[in-house]
Amino acid sequence: MTADKGQLPVAERSEVRRAAVRLIRVDRRAFAVVLVVNALAAGAGLVGPWLLGRIVDEVRAGAGVGVVDRLALVIVVCSVAQLLLARWARYVGYRFGERTLARVREDFVDRALALPASVVERAGTGDLTARGTSDVATVGTTLRDVAPELLVCSVQALFVMGAVFALDPLLGLFGVLGLTPIWFALRWYLRRARDGYLAEGAAMSEVAEILTATASGARTVEAFRLQELRVTASRDTLETAKRARLYTLFLRTVFFPAVEVSYTIPVAGVLLVGGWLHGRGAVGVGAVVAAALYLRQFTEPLDQILMRVEQLQSSGASFARVEGLARAPRAEGDGEAPAPADDRIDVTGVRYSYERGGEVLHGVDLSVRPGERLAVVGPSGAGKTTLSRLLAGVDAPTEGTVTVGGVPVSGLSPETLRRQVVLVTQEHHVFLGSVRENLLIAEPAATDEELWAALAAVGAEDWVRELPDGLNTPLGADGRATDGSQAQQLALARVVLADPHTLILDEATALLDPATARHTERALAAVLEGRTVIAIAHRLHTAHDADRVAVMENGLLTELGPHEELVGAEGAYAALWHSWHGDGRAPGNSALSQES
Repeated sequence: MTADKGQLPVAERSEVRRAAVRLIRVDRRAFAVVLVVNALAAGAGLVGPWLLGRIVDEVRAGAGVGVVDRLALVIVVCSVAQLLLARWARYVGYRFGERTLARVREDFVDRALALPASVVERAGTGDLTARGTSDVATVGTTLRDVAPELLVCSVQALFVMGAVFALDPLLGLFGVLGLTPIWFALRWYLRRARDGYLAEGAAMSEVAEILTATASGARTVEAFRLQELRVTASRDTLETAKRARLYTLFLRTVFFPAVEVSYTIPVAGVLLVGGWLHGRGAVGVGAVVAAALYLRQFTEPLDQILMRVEQLQSSGASFARVEGLARAPRAEGDGEAPAPADDRIDVTGVRYSYERGGEVLHGVDLSVRPGERLAVVGPSGAGKTTLSRLLAGVDAPTEGTVTVGGVPVSGLSPETLRRQVVLVTQEHHVFLGSVRENLLIAEPAATDEELWAALAAVGAEDWVRELPDGLNTPLGADGRATDGSQAQQLALARVVLADPHTLILDEATALLDPATARHTERALAAVLEGRTVIAIAHRLHTAHDADRVAVMENGLLTELGPHEELVGAEGAYAALWHSWHGDGRAPGNSALSQES
């Protein structure tokens, strides 16, 4: 199934089963060992009740203490063997579970990294975060603890019931009939549990999403006095999560009491039927005792199985959410598209509409020559950022084409595209790890000399050299804190190391002070000499230094040309330029003038 409201998809039952089988096949030898050892442990556990029935029959036949002692000694030996084999089975099962969990985590990370940014944005980081944390942890608990226990108990239950049938088929039949209420309770529970746990998982994703959004935008919430609105939204989300949680609790409060009451029915039924058969000479007392003990022994693994089945519903829903990433959209490029002929970027008749809004680009035509420096200016909401996302292949146009070297951007694989075009926004991230590790993300094979050169290019060399351990200084929560400008310089240094032929800067230096921003832009321009630079500009000195300026208003490209030419044309760009310089020549009705 696919999730609503742009959430990431959820795997169907058949897909979850295939994924589970695939994981077992990868480590099938270990799984076979687990089955064999569990079978041996279960077989050793069957000896005790059978020998106890023999003791009853031997004593009724007049056997002495010696016979009882010998049989009792065998019971002790078999009990110890069962204990050792069960512990070995759990040990092997846990190791199998941990290896399988590692594969699940690796697959999740690979799939998460392959998701297009637009897919993650529509789904929300909360959904992806919840799947990568709580859902993966639930699956891990199942593989590490629940699955081995369930396997052990299932084998034990199967062997025990087989032993009852071996003693007397009629007793076995009545024992199975006594389990009918449990079957009805289990069927009622399973029909409702998966949907309940999926709803609970989705609700928890919404909780994670709203908490993440509120925390990351705390300053904006405070500045615009949106506290009450965010509190109300959070309460509504938590109320939905509470209702989903209460529903799964209701399922358990109905299921488990019904099962607990049903445990006594098979034992009581076998004793009654066995007494009736014994009175007619159809079965011995020892067989009845052994069958009753077997069924009493059967309740323990059955109880564990039913408890684990309940946990399996929760983990099954979590596994469906984790495995659902395999169904998420991928980049359209499959790696088989022809290589771009050159570095030219062409935008032809491009229109774009967001899923939850109207059309923001209304037919944009633009060609960016290799090595050109293009500045894109315009008021907020004009479509500048949307255009930059289309140029970088983050989104695909609703209509029209965006090509690089004659090849549609959407036809390039992510790896090929990122060697062509890199988008840098004012959003930045410092990864947990050292300065060196933060930089090597862009180019793992880079040498220290190349790292220092990249830092110098963006004006970050001085403060990095002042760190206690230089490139080896840890950054992040447990290391050295970085301010916004330093984090942004690290992001720009990664771009230098990636060495694309086209660089799109969407207000990439917005968090830097004017002097540092200008220095960074000039240094970056020097490093990218001969490469294409497209800058979404709010500071007009960027536009002044560009080869051409593209002016966007209301989703349209209204002016295009060199700075001096546009200023002389006395159009919208000229109004913005004069207003920025404060010379009083800007027309008051200009949208660009109002933006400045």
